[in-house]
Amino acid sequence: MTIAIGRRALPALGLAAAGAAQAQAQWNPTRPLTIVVPFPPGGSTDVTARALAERMVPLLGQNIVIDNRPGGQTVIGAEAVARAAPDGHTMLMSSGTTLTINPLIGRNLPYRPEDFAPVLHVATLPFCIAVKPGIPDTLEGFVAHVRANPGRVTWGHNGRGSFNHIAGALIADRLGLDWQDVGYRGDAHQMTDLLAGTLDSVLVGGATGLALARTGRAKIIGWTGETRLPNLPDQPVFNEIWPGLVAITWFGLLVPARTPPAAVARLNAAAGAALAEAAVRDRLLNEGIQAAGGTPADFQAFLTREAERWRPLLRRLDIQL
Repeated sequence: MTIAIGRRALPALGLAAAGAAQAQAQWNPTRPLTIVVPFPPGGSTDVTARALAERMVPLLGQNIVIDNRPGGQTVIGAEAVARAAPDGHTMLMSSGTTLTINPLIGRNLPYRPEDFAPVLHVATLPFCIAVKPGIPDTLEGFVAHVRANPGRVTWGHNGRGSFNHIAGALIADRLGLDWQDVGYRGDAHQMTDLLAGTLDSVLVGGATGLALARTGRAKIIGWTGETRLPNLPDQPVFNEIWPGLVAITWFGLLVPARTPPAAVARLNAAAGAALAEAAVRDRLLNEGIQAAGGTPADFQAFLTREAERWRPLLRRLDIQL
């Protein structure tokens, strides 16, 4: 699915906008840009891409098309960008699944991390656990319930090898849980099953979990971040009860390798300026997404650290895509 985001007037953005203007002298997009999102519309990755793109349009002077290409555990969308012309007009809104998890567990992937040039670390996203009525609605109570019913409590995720599947595997490994995982192609079907009562719990991204909780038919009992979200101070994190139990995915903009440095610099400046806007940061936070930022080099260093952090667990558990 492709959706174009058009231009509209925006107020000045201070120093970040000045950085974009400086980069503009070196590279200008000559046609509408595309951000490929390797997930269906409506999820956390898609929400992040749209929030950012809307504010980048006036800075870049071109419309931005959001091109949703779900499938293959994000491989389809990532491959499309890896093979795109390295001219700055095609970007990937990647998640941790695409460039942290897949390269560690996938065999014969049609892309490599080296096929992309980092632009901006956009955001981080903890996962939340939501449960159906009748299941203990505290983290301690839920864990005790799973331990008391080995192999009987079900939890949904987005398929083997997805980041929320890996996060669930980490939780089970750390806490010694035997719970029955059920893979889905996306969020919609597992939400339907949870609301119907045929699924006991889900481990999903913030946008999905918060929308679910607002229905009143399921309850978020905790998050996998390092600390509580500032806009949800009453909802605990695993890390408070079991120190070090943290599982956070990420979102970031990348372009094909060999994209001119001037194009990368301007895209970084424009995306960074957009991300610096309070309206954008608040919009993301309302979906459980926390804005990041920085330089392309900062993003590359983060990607290296994430691969090093997850590699030992994935090797030990022998999880394969």
